[in-house]
Amino acid sequence: MNPIRKRRLILVGLLLLGIGSATALALTALSDNVNHFYSPSDVLAGKAPQARNFRLGGVVLEGSSKRDGGTLLAKFTVTDRFKELPVQYEGILPDLFKEGQSVIATGQLGSDGVFVATEVLAKHDENYMPAEVAEAIAKGKEQAQAQSNYQ
Repeated sequence: MNPIRKRRLILVGLLLLGIGSATALALTALSDNVNHFYSPSDVLAGKAPQARNFRLGGVVLEGSSKRDGGTLLAKFTVTDRFKELPVQYEGILPDLFKEGQSVIATGQLGSDGVFVATEVLAKHDENYMPAEVAEAIAKGKEQAQAQSNYQ
C-alpha cells in the first residue's frame, strides 16, 4: 500500500473514532438530564425512578392545597382522578396555580412517599391541559375500566 494512502486511511479512521466518541459522550450526558413524565398512578405503581428527578403531572386535588404561615412552603395533592400523590414545594407558586387545575411539577420522590418539587408549572388558559396529563388521565381511565371488567 502506498504510504500516502496509508496515512490518509489512518487519519480517516482516527477522525471517525473521534466523532463516534464525541457523539457517545454527548448522548450519555443528554440522557442523564432528561426528565420523564409520570402520573400519580405510575409513581405509586413503582414506575418512576428512585433518587432521580422526574416530572409529575395531574390535577391539583380540590381542598388539598395548604400553605405554612410565614414561609413559602406549599403542600398539595396531585391526582390523575384515580390515584393521589402528596406534593411539597418551597417557593412562589405560579399565578395560575389553583385547585382543580392541571400542573406539572419537577422534582424527586422522597423516602416518605411525598414528592418534593423544585419547580411547579400551571396551565396557561381555561381550555388547555398538557398533552402528557391528558394522556395519563386517559390511560388511567382505561386501566380502571379494564380492572372493573376483569372483576
